[in-house]
Amino acid sequence: MAERTGVIHDLGYRGYGGPRESTPAIARALFVIGLKHAYGLGRSGRSKVLPFLLLTVTLLPALVIVGVLTLVGLSELPFTYGQYPSQFQVLVSLFAAAQAPVLFSRDLRYRSIVLYAARPLSSTLFALTRWASLAVAILIFTMLPVVVLYVGGLLAGLDAGEQTPDFLLSLLLQVLLAAMLAGITGVISSVALRRGFAVVTSIIVLIVGSGIVAIIQGLSGAEGLAHVGEIAGLFSPWALHNGLSEAWGAGASNLTPLEGAWPAAYLAVSALLVAGCLWALVARFRKVGAR
Repeated sequence: MAERTGVIHDLGYRGYGGPRESTPAIARALFVIGLKHAYGLGRSGRSKVLPFLLLTVTLLPALVIVGVLTLVGLSELPFTYGQYPSQFQVLVSLFAAAQAPVLFSRDLRYRSIVLYAARPLSSTLFALTRWASLAVAILIFTMLPVVVLYVGGLLAGLDAGEQTPDFLLSLLLQVLLAAMLAGITGVISSVALRRGFAVVTSIIVLIVGSGIVAIIQGLSGAEGLAHVGEIAGLFSPWALHNGLSEAWGAGASNLTPLEGAWPAAYLAVSALLVAGCLWALVARFRKVGAR
């Protein structure tokens, strides 16, 4: 008989016998934590600087516009609700690129996803919850200035019957935009585990890519090749947003106006882009969680 070499010490810990949270409750808690972390809440003070600085810069023009509207008594807003997010697309893209690694890269880099997946929460639900946290964080980022414009405009005497449909249409487009940006930056951050690499790659895709698409649309418009510009717009989330916004009358201007079946094509590509990103995220987290 082999000699016993190990000793088990009883440290007096007792097993937990109380109520356990359900899977929806765990997902809800994870969503709230992810949303707070996207704005640096519950993290170090340095983590709050960038998201709130970008949000302040985006929000400040809306406050100025409302102030001018109230003092001067303008009959309409200088920006439409659909135009406002497009005017600050660089800041919105920076926010999405910078905060996506917070929600996706750290868990995968430090392999804590294995611990999450060992709980009742599945890898699929974990990935979708993280995506939802980032999408809502981006939506709040774009929606807050528009809400300030809407509420300020109504308080300044603008007609609610005219403003409300444009405001609601803008919110619908912002939901679609937030879903696309969260999907793209989330996939990039889940693959590029280094925060710096993930941020740079996301900026290249969102900002540089949109710039290239805008150049192609501008050149194709000048040469009378409208279809080239319409096809190029399918490769940028901002071009998809702006194209739909102009086609639906939400006010944003697109370098290549959409005609015929192109608005439906842009909407279908936007939905496919979101679905494809969700599939990639789920596949990525399933692969890592199974290790």
